[in-house]
Amino acid sequence: MSQVKYYYDPDTLSYRKIEHKKSKKFRNVALMFLGAAILGFLGLLLLLNTNVVNTPKELSLQRELHNYEFQFQLLNKKMEQMEQVLGNIEDRDNNIYRLYFEANPIPEEQRRAGFGGVNRYKSLEGFNNSDMIIDATKRLEIIQKQMVIQSKSLDEITKLAEEKEKFLEAIPAIQPISNEDLTRMASGYGWRSDPFTKVRKMHWGMDFTSPRGTPIYASGNGKVTRADASSTGYGKHVRIDHGYGYLTLYAHMSKYNVTQGQTVKRGDLIGFVGSTGRSEAPHLHYEVWKDGDRINPINFYYGNLSALEFENLLKHATQENQSLD
Repeated sequence: MSQVKYYYDPDTLSYRKIEHKKSKKFRNVALMFLGAAILGFLGLLLLLNTNVVNTPKELSLQRELHNYEFQFQLLNKKMEQMEQVLGNIEDRDNNIYRLYFEANPIPEEQRRAGFGGVNRYKSLEGFNNSDMIIDATKRLEIIQKQMVIQSKSLDEITKLAEEKEKFLEAIPAIQPISNEDLTRMASGYGWRSDPFTKVRKMHWGMDFTSPRGTPIYASGNGKVTRADASSTGYGKHVRIDHGYGYLTLYAHMSKYNVTQGQTVKRGDLIGFVGSTGRSEAPHLHYEVWKDGDRINPINFYYGNLSALEFENLLKHATQENQSLD
Protein backbone atom coordinates (compact mmCIF):
# COMPACT_ATOMS: atom_id res chain seq x y z
CA MET A 1 0.00 0.00 0.00
CA SER A 2 1.43 3.36 -1.02
CA GLN A 3 2.33 5.83 1.70
CA VAL A 4 -0.04 8.88 2.07
CA LYS A 5 1.72 12.20 1.90
CA TYR A 6 0.56 15.62 3.27
CA TYR A 7 1.58 19.22 2.83
CA TYR A 8 0.98 22.29 5.13
CA ASP A 9 -1.46 24.90 3.85
CA PRO A 10 -0.66 28.34 5.39
CA ASP A 11 -3.97 29.78 4.33
CA THR A 12 -6.00 27.36 6.38
CA LEU A 13 -3.27 26.69 8.91
CA SER A 14 -3.79 22.96 8.47
CA TYR A 15 -2.27 19.87 6.75
CA ARG A 16 -3.83 18.73 3.51
CA LYS A 17 -3.49 15.41 1.72
CA ILE A 18 -1.42 15.45 -1.50
CA GLU A 19 -3.58 14.39 -4.40
CA HIS A 20 -1.75 13.05 -7.57
CA LYS A 21 -3.34 13.77 -10.90
CA LYS A 22 -3.95 10.72 -13.07
CA SER A 23 -2.44 12.37 -16.19
CA LYS A 24 0.76 13.05 -14.35
CA LYS A 25 0.88 9.45 -13.20
CA PHE A 26 0.49 8.21 -16.75
CA ARG A 27 3.17 10.59 -17.95
CA ASN A 28 5.63 9.38 -15.36
CA VAL A 29 4.92 5.74 -16.19
CA ALA A 30 5.28 6.45 -19.94
CA LEU A 31 8.57 8.21 -19.40
CA MET A 32 9.81 5.29 -17.33
CA PHE A 33 8.91 2.73 -20.06
CA LEU A 34 10.39 4.95 -22.79
CA GLY A 35 13.64 5.27 -20.90
CA ALA A 36 13.76 1.51 -20.34
CA ALA A 37 13.11 0.87 -24.04
CA ILE A 38 15.87 3.27 -25.10
CA LEU A 39 18.32 1.71 -22.69
CA GLY A 40 17.33 -1.79 -23.89
CA PHE A 41 17.81 -0.83 -27.55
CA LEU A 42 21.19 0.72 -26.89
CA GLY A 43 22.23 -2.36 -24.98
CA LEU A 44 21.14 -4.64 -27.82
CA LEU A 45 23.16 -2.62 -30.34
CA LEU A 46 26.17 -2.86 -28.10
CA LEU A 47 25.74 -6.60 -27.75
CA LEU A 48 25.33 -7.14 -31.49
CA ASN A 49 28.66 -5.41 -32.17
CA THR A 50 30.55 -7.57 -29.74
CA ASN A 51 31.14 -11.30 -29.38
CA VAL A 52 29.15 -11.37 -26.20
CA VAL A 53 26.09 -12.86 -27.87
CA ASN A 54 28.07 -15.33 -30.07
CA THR A 55 27.73 -18.94 -29.16
CA PRO A 56 30.84 -21.17 -28.94
CA LYS A 57 29.88 -22.75 -32.26
CA GLU A 58 29.64 -19.34 -33.92
CA LEU A 59 33.02 -18.34 -32.55
CA SER A 60 34.51 -21.61 -33.87
CA LEU A 61 33.05 -20.97 -37.32
CA GLN A 62 34.47 -17.46 -37.32
CA ARG A 63 37.94 -18.73 -36.46
CA GLU A 64 37.63 -21.37 -39.20
CA LEU A 65 36.59 -18.69 -41.71
CA HIS A 66 39.61 -16.52 -40.82
CA ASN A 67 41.85 -19.56 -41.22
CA TYR A 68 40.40 -20.28 -44.69
CA GLU A 69 41.02 -16.67 -45.71
CA PHE A 70 44.63 -16.96 -44.52
CA GLN A 71 45.12 -20.26 -46.38
CA PHE A 72 43.61 -18.68 -49.48
CA GLN A 73 46.19 -15.88 -49.33
CA LEU A 74 48.97 -18.48 -49.07
CA LEU A 75 47.50 -20.34 -52.06
CA ASN A 76 47.59 -17.15 -54.12
CA LYS A 77 51.26 -16.61 -53.25
CA LYS A 78 52.10 -20.21 -54.20
CA MET A 79 50.29 -19.78 -57.51
CA GLU A 80 52.31 -16.63 -58.20
CA GLN A 81 55.53 -18.56 -57.52
CA MET A 82 54.39 -21.42 -59.77
CA GLU A 83 53.56 -18.96 -62.56
CA GLN A 84 57.02 -17.37 -62.27
CA VAL A 85 58.86 -20.72 -62.34
CA LEU A 86 56.71 -22.02 -65.20
CA GLY A 87 57.25 -18.79 -67.12
CA ASN A 88 61.02 -19.20 -66.74
CA ILE A 89 60.87 -22.80 -68.02
CA GLU A 90 58.71 -21.73 -70.97
CA ASP A 91 61.16 -18.96 -71.85
CA ARG A 92 64.10 -21.39 -71.88
CA ASP A 93 62.01 -23.92 -73.80
CA ASN A 94 61.19 -21.44 -76.58
CA ASN A 95 64.48 -19.54 -76.75
CA ILE A 96 67.05 -22.25 -76.00
CA TYR A 97 65.82 -25.84 -76.28
CA ARG A 98 63.44 -25.53 -79.23
CA LEU A 99 65.76 -23.06 -80.96
CA TYR A 100 68.73 -25.43 -80.62
CA PHE A 101 66.81 -28.37 -82.02
CA GLU A 102 65.26 -26.24 -84.79
CA ALA A 103 61.70 -26.68 -83.53
CA ASN A 104 59.09 -23.93 -83.80
CA PRO A 105 58.44 -22.01 -80.54
CA ILE A 106 55.05 -22.54 -78.89
CA PRO A 107 52.97 -19.31 -79.28
CA GLU A 108 52.25 -17.38 -76.09
CA GLU A 109 48.50 -17.33 -76.77
CA GLN A 110 48.51 -21.13 -76.96
CA ARG A 111 50.27 -21.44 -73.60
CA ARG A 112 48.04 -18.86 -71.85
CA ALA A 113 44.69 -19.72 -73.45
CA GLY A 114 41.76 -20.12 -71.07
CA PHE A 115 38.66 -22.24 -71.45
CA GLY A 116 35.70 -20.97 -73.48
CA GLY A 117 32.25 -22.38 -74.11
CA VAL A 118 29.92 -23.30 -71.24
CA ASN A 119 30.10 -21.66 -67.84
CA ARG A 120 32.47 -24.01 -66.03
CA TYR A 121 32.16 -22.13 -62.75
CA LYS A 122 28.38 -21.93 -62.25
CA SER A 123 28.58 -24.13 -59.16
CA LEU A 124 30.90 -21.59 -57.54
CA GLU A 125 28.53 -18.63 -57.96
CA GLY A 126 26.22 -17.23 -55.27
CA PHE A 127 28.69 -17.17 -52.37
CA ASN A 128 30.11 -14.18 -50.51
CA ASN A 129 33.59 -14.80 -52.02
CA SER A 130 32.51 -16.25 -55.38
CA ASP A 131 34.61 -13.83 -57.45
CA MET A 132 37.74 -14.67 -55.49
CA ILE A 133 37.11 -18.44 -55.68
CA ILE A 134 36.33 -18.38 -59.42
CA ASP A 135 39.44 -16.30 -60.16
CA ALA A 136 41.65 -18.73 -58.23
CA THR A 137 40.07 -21.72 -59.97
CA LYS A 138 40.69 -20.16 -63.38
CA ARG A 139 44.34 -19.52 -62.49
CA LEU A 140 44.83 -23.10 -61.35
CA GLU A 141 43.28 -24.51 -64.52
CA ILE A 142 45.47 -22.28 -66.73
CA ILE A 143 48.56 -23.38 -64.77
CA GLN A 144 47.49 -27.01 -65.25
CA LYS A 145 47.12 -26.45 -69.00
CA GLN A 146 50.51 -24.72 -69.17
CA MET A 147 52.11 -27.67 -67.40
CA VAL A 148 50.51 -30.16 -69.82
CA ILE A 149 51.71 -28.14 -72.83
CA GLN A 150 55.20 -27.79 -71.33
CA SER A 151 55.36 -31.50 -70.52
CA LYS A 152 54.47 -32.39 -74.13
CA SER A 153 57.05 -29.89 -75.37
CA LEU A 154 59.77 -31.45 -73.22
CA ASP A 155 58.78 -34.91 -74.51
CA GLU A 156 59.23 -33.57 -78.03
CA ILE A 157 62.59 -31.99 -77.08
CA THR A 158 63.72 -35.32 -75.61
CA LYS A 159 62.95 -37.10 -78.88
CA LEU A 160 64.69 -34.35 -80.86
CA ALA A 161 67.70 -34.59 -78.53
CA GLU A 162 67.90 -38.35 -79.02
CA GLU A 163 67.65 -37.86 -82.79
CA LYS A 164 70.23 -35.06 -82.63
CA GLU A 165 72.58 -37.29 -80.67
CA LYS A 166 72.20 -40.05 -83.27
CA PHE A 167 72.79 -37.51 -86.02
CA LEU A 168 75.94 -36.12 -84.36
CA GLU A 169 77.27 -39.65 -83.87
CA ALA A 170 76.49 -40.60 -87.46
CA ILE A 171 77.88 -37.76 -89.55
CA PRO A 172 81.58 -38.12 -90.52
CA ALA A 173 83.41 -35.99 -87.97
CA ILE A 174 86.96 -37.30 -87.59
CA GLN A 175 90.00 -37.75 -89.79
CA PRO A 176 90.05 -41.38 -91.01
CA ILE A 177 93.81 -41.67 -90.37
CA SER A 178 95.34 -40.59 -87.09
CA ASN A 179 97.70 -37.60 -87.22
CA GLU A 180 100.37 -39.75 -85.56
CA ASP A 181 100.27 -42.17 -88.52
CA LEU A 182 99.97 -39.49 -91.20
CA THR A 183 103.03 -38.87 -93.37
CA ARG A 184 101.51 -35.89 -95.13
CA MET A 185 98.34 -34.45 -96.61
CA ALA A 186 99.04 -35.34 -100.24
CA SER A 187 96.10 -33.78 -102.06
CA GLY A 188 92.80 -32.10 -101.26
CA TYR A 189 89.39 -31.77 -102.86
CA GLY A 190 89.33 -29.75 -106.11
CA TRP A 191 91.06 -29.44 -109.45
CA ARG A 192 94.35 -31.37 -109.45
CA SER A 193 96.86 -32.79 -111.90
CA ASP A 194 96.28 -36.47 -112.70
CA PRO A 195 99.38 -38.55 -111.74
CA PHE A 196 99.08 -40.76 -114.85
CA THR A 197 97.84 -38.49 -117.63
CA LYS A 198 99.10 -35.18 -116.15
CA VAL A 199 95.80 -33.67 -117.24
CA ARG A 200 94.06 -31.25 -114.86
CA LYS A 201 90.85 -32.85 -113.58
CA MET A 202 88.51 -32.80 -110.60
CA HIS A 203 89.74 -34.68 -107.53
CA TRP A 204 86.63 -35.69 -105.55
CA GLY A 205 88.27 -36.54 -102.22
CA MET A 206 91.33 -36.12 -100.04
CA ASP A 207 94.52 -38.20 -100.22
CA PHE A 208 96.24 -39.08 -96.91
CA THR A 209 99.78 -40.45 -97.37
CA SER A 210 100.74 -43.12 -94.82
CA PRO A 211 102.83 -46.32 -94.81
CA ARG A 212 101.21 -49.47 -96.10
CA GLY A 213 99.26 -51.20 -93.32
CA THR A 214 98.38 -47.95 -91.45
CA PRO A 215 94.99 -48.33 -89.66
CA ILE A 216 91.96 -46.65 -91.24
CA TYR A 217 89.07 -45.65 -88.96
CA ALA A 218 85.34 -45.07 -89.61
CA SER A 219 84.65 -41.35 -89.40
CA GLY A 220 81.11 -41.83 -88.08
CA ASN A 221 78.51 -44.40 -87.04
CA GLY A 222 76.89 -46.29 -89.88
CA LYS A 223 76.46 -49.47 -91.86
CA VAL A 224 78.99 -50.92 -94.34
CA THR A 225 77.28 -51.06 -97.72
CA ARG A 226 80.31 -52.19 -99.72
CA ALA A 227 83.69 -53.80 -98.97
CA ASP A 228 85.03 -54.93 -102.35
CA ALA A 229 87.29 -54.05 -105.30
CA SER A 230 84.67 -53.97 -108.05
CA SER A 231 84.61 -50.17 -108.59
CA THR A 232 86.96 -48.88 -111.28
CA GLY A 233 89.99 -47.06 -109.89
CA TYR A 234 89.19 -47.41 -106.18
CA GLY A 235 90.79 -50.84 -105.72
CA LYS A 236 89.90 -52.41 -102.40
CA HIS A 237 87.51 -49.94 -100.82
CA VAL A 238 84.83 -49.62 -98.14
CA ARG A 239 81.66 -47.55 -98.24
CA ILE A 240 79.73 -46.65 -95.09
CA ASP A 241 76.16 -45.34 -95.11
CA HIS A 242 75.77 -43.02 -92.09
CA GLY A 243 72.13 -42.15 -92.69
CA TYR A 244 70.79 -38.59 -92.95
CA GLY A 245 72.04 -38.58 -96.55
CA TYR A 246 75.73 -39.07 -95.64
CA LEU A 247 78.07 -41.71 -97.10
CA THR A 248 81.86 -42.05 -96.82
CA LEU A 249 84.26 -43.93 -99.12
CA TYR A 250 87.71 -45.28 -98.19
CA ALA A 251 89.78 -46.41 -101.21
CA HIS A 252 93.07 -48.14 -102.16
CA MET A 253 93.13 -50.35 -99.05
CA SER A 254 95.55 -53.21 -98.64
CA LYS A 255 92.94 -55.27 -96.76
CA TYR A 256 89.58 -54.96 -95.02
CA ASN A 257 88.66 -55.25 -91.37
CA VAL A 258 84.86 -55.16 -91.98
CA THR A 259 82.34 -56.93 -94.16
CA GLN A 260 79.28 -55.77 -96.08
CA GLY A 261 76.23 -55.27 -93.83
CA GLN A 262 78.31 -54.77 -90.69
CA THR A 263 77.41 -51.93 -88.32
CA VAL A 264 80.33 -49.74 -87.23
CA LYS A 265 80.86 -46.86 -84.84
CA ARG A 266 83.02 -43.79 -85.18
CA GLY A 267 86.64 -44.73 -84.54
CA ASP A 268 86.22 -48.45 -85.39
CA LEU A 269 89.06 -50.00 -87.40
CA ILE A 270 87.71 -50.75 -90.89
CA GLY A 271 90.85 -51.51 -92.91
CA PHE A 272 94.48 -50.70 -93.70
CA VAL A 273 96.27 -48.32 -96.06
CA GLY A 274 97.44 -49.81 -99.38
CA SER A 275 97.89 -48.88 -103.02
CA THR A 276 95.33 -51.07 -104.79
CA GLY A 277 93.44 -49.84 -107.82
CA ARG A 278 94.46 -46.71 -109.71
CA SER A 279 97.05 -45.47 -107.22
CA GLU A 280 100.59 -44.12 -107.56
CA ALA A 281 101.71 -44.80 -103.96
CA PRO A 282 100.34 -46.09 -100.62
CA HIS A 283 97.68 -43.67 -99.41
CA LEU A 284 94.03 -43.41 -98.44
CA HIS A 285 91.65 -41.73 -100.85
CA TYR A 286 88.73 -40.47 -98.72
CA GLU A 287 85.40 -39.12 -99.99
CA VAL A 288 82.27 -37.72 -98.30
CA TRP A 289 78.92 -37.91 -100.09
CA LYS A 290 75.78 -35.94 -99.17
CA ASP A 291 72.47 -36.77 -100.84
CA GLY A 292 74.27 -38.41 -103.74
CA ASP A 293 76.80 -35.61 -104.37
CA ARG A 294 80.47 -35.65 -103.43
CA ILE A 295 81.40 -32.74 -101.16
CA ASN A 296 84.62 -31.42 -99.65
CA PRO A 297 85.66 -33.60 -96.67
CA ILE A 298 87.69 -30.72 -95.18
CA ASN A 299 84.57 -29.54 -93.32
CA PHE A 300 84.18 -32.80 -91.37
CA TYR A 301 87.23 -33.03 -89.08
CA TYR A 302 86.05 -31.05 -86.06
CA GLY A 303 85.84 -34.21 -83.97
CA ASN A 304 89.57 -34.89 -83.49
CA LEU A 305 91.63 -31.93 -84.76
CA SER A 306 92.68 -28.85 -82.85
CA ALA A 307 92.32 -25.41 -84.43
CA LEU A 308 96.04 -25.35 -85.27
CA GLU A 309 95.97 -28.86 -86.76
CA PHE A 310 92.91 -28.00 -88.84
CA GLU A 311 94.55 -24.78 -90.08
CA ASN A 312 97.63 -26.75 -91.15
CA LEU A 313 95.48 -29.40 -92.87
CA LEU A 314 93.47 -26.73 -94.68
CA LYS A 315 96.67 -25.07 -95.91
CA HIS A 316 97.95 -28.28 -97.53
CA ALA A 317 94.53 -29.42 -98.80
CA THR A 318 93.94 -26.23 -100.77
CA GLN A 319 97.23 -26.39 -102.66
CA GLU A 320 96.67 -27.29 -106.32
CA ASN A 321 99.20 -30.08 -106.75
CA GLN A 322 99.25 -33.59 -108.17
CA SER A 323 96.90 -36.18 -106.68
CA LEU A 324 97.95 -39.77 -105.99
CA ASP A 325 95.05 -41.40 -107.84
